[in-house]
Amino acid sequence: MSPLETFGDGFARRALLEAVMVGGLCGAVCVHVLLRRLPFFTMALGHATFPGVVLAGLLGISLFAGAAAFGAVVVVVVALLGARERVDDTSAVGVTLSGAFALGVLLLSAQAGFSRDLTAYLVGSIVTVQPGDLVTTAVVGAAVLAVLAALHKELVLGAFDRGGLAALGYPVLALDVVLLLVIEATVVTSIPAVGTILAVALIVAPAATARLWTERLRATMALAATLGAISGVVGLAISLQWRVAAGATIVLVAAALFAVSLVVAPRHGLLARRPAYVAPGSASTRPRPAARLPYEERAVSKAHSGRLAPAAMAWALCQCRLAKICSLMASIGPTALMRTRMPRRW
Repeated sequence: MSPLETFGDGFARRALLEAVMVGGLCGAVCVHVLLRRLPFFTMALGHATFPGVVLAGLLGISLFAGAAAFGAVVVVVVALLGARERVDDTSAVGVTLSGAFALGVLLLSAQAGFSRDLTAYLVGSIVTVQPGDLVTTAVVGAAVLAVLAALHKELVLGAFDRGGLAALGYPVLALDVVLLLVIEATVVTSIPAVGTILAVALIVAPAATARLWTERLRATMALAATLGAISGVVGLAISLQWRVAAGATIVLVAAALFAVSLVVAPRHGLLARRPAYVAPGSASTRPRPAARLPYEERAVSKAHSGRLAPAAMAWALCQCRLAKICSLMASIGPTALMRTRMPRRW
């Protein structure tokens, strides 16, 4: 079956557009997830939105709207708990998100007549997306990308040096809340495509794959977004061709891209050429004796080896220059030296 025949129906074209948008959005956001080491938070967030889904089912509104609203509340609670000195981030995530999921189970068990089907919420159903879902994905994706572009420098600095970010006067807690809300919006947006169970793989795998191919942050973001979109298109095409679950196929394609890159990536792959092993103390690694080094190199080598304090390095270099002047004076000779007019300042 040709690609035109595969995506010839209206539902297939809507699913294709949804796969491209969700894959690109997850790829752009997942770089920040890896920088902050938040895969566990991303995985648990899908379970923490479960009470919102149950409440939405009881009220007769959209399941995804209920998940988004309750997920925003959970994000704020996690950020506030993580800001306390006596509570680390992992403990705040584990306690809050597991408690939220338990609340959802309690609400579900209290309603004997609850009959809403939650299969699409758990594993996704991309082939049943409607035009309204496409509009929602496009709006949320544009808003998320705009936030990431506007706060790019601050978010990256906060990932590497939170103390420096606070010293520069930036609101660290507010930036953390914004990033967590961005991740939450991405997770909820990807639910129609892959569901809450598989969303973490689509959010983490493209960035992990891109890191094997490039070391530049902007290039990693662009490549991760591209890989996410490719995973969506290829996985959807395979699912329509072989009539298997679309969400699981998309995630498996993303995982396969990571596995292949882990082997064949030119610099960080398993088959990448490693530098030849040189035994410690061999002739190629043995440094020259300190006595044979020039004066300046001798002082610098002492400073880098820790034998010379940084404050004494200037005095050592001054001694080196004085020794070179004395050596020059000895080579000139006393007679020529008497005829030479020394400068007043040197």
